[in-house]
Amino acid sequence: MTLPTRHWDRLGNGGLTFTELGFGTAPLGNLYRAISDAEARAVLDRAWAAGVRFYDTAPLYGFGLAETRLNPFLRGKDRNSYVLSTKVGRLLRATTPERRDGIGKWFDVPSRQEVYDYGYDGVMRSLEFSLERLGVDRVDILFAHDLDVFNHGSQAALQARLQEFMAGGYKALLKLRDEGVIRAFGAGVNEWQPCQWLTERGDFDIFLLAGRYTLLEQEALESFLPLAEARGIGIVIGGPYNSGILATGPRPGAFYNYNPAPPEILAKVARIEAVCARHATRLIDAAFQFPLRHPAVVSVIPGGQGVAEMESNLAAARTPVPEALWAELKAEGLMRQDAP
Repeated sequence: MTLPTRHWDRLGNGGLTFTELGFGTAPLGNLYRAISDAEARAVLDRAWAAGVRFYDTAPLYGFGLAETRLNPFLRGKDRNSYVLSTKVGRLLRATTPERRDGIGKWFDVPSRQEVYDYGYDGVMRSLEFSLERLGVDRVDILFAHDLDVFNHGSQAALQARLQEFMAGGYKALLKLRDEGVIRAFGAGVNEWQPCQWLTERGDFDIFLLAGRYTLLEQEALESFLPLAEARGIGIVIGGPYNSGILATGPRPGAFYNYNPAPPEILAKVARIEAVCARHATRLIDAAFQFPLRHPAVVSVIPGGQGVAEMESNLAAARTPVPEALWAELKAEGLMRQDAP
């Protein structure tokens, strides 16, 4: 059974065809625990065999490790047969093991310090390094990475980075797209507000929004998603399970936004799960299918560190969800009335 695809062509240049299930490679960078090269390759091979043809990565993921693990996997594959995105906004500086960044988050990774650089030259250098690590001659999409309060700590700090990006990196991305080096660009962030800010000031193609349009959170429907739809902007949904809880259910220790879920989130998810059960649907299936109901969404990219997680994502991507389930979630006040 092949995976459903979505075609995006905002610019009239032939566009890109995404599989509705994409592959987010942060776990391949040894996020939270180390996995072997063989384990990483097994997950990638399983995804490819099942028909997954959209792969998203970033220099940050394992400080280059995720990109270098994609290298042997992609080698020999027809470059026109898949869509590849990576990110810009950070350069990696070699350092000593005890001084490296990401201790306790990334395991068994190169000793690197991350240097934020959203300027023109920084974006060009970042792409050059990524092409080298990936071993490919082009990427399809570049996302400006982590232009959000979550990473920069305050609205003022974020504002300075957004200004730096629009004055420099944005111009680099425009040039790369105009010259056909990349097919599309946007930003990969944890908040919808910077996406809206950027959309109102520039000519963006695709945003990767992590954890902010899910079965649990639909505030992006207020203004950003309607704006994206009106502009023909594509949306890739990362973190469709809100970093775990929509996959595991509201069990003790379940994760929400990279932290243990607070009681009110556990309670809400328990109510959502009860509705799913009444319609004989797994919570994870509903969580995966929910964002795809929005016309702007082109792909959903849950992470997966092992083959078992990949199988679960594949099942979620292929399972139809009864319309009555969505209707009941709205009736119970568990889903916004304006959600498609």
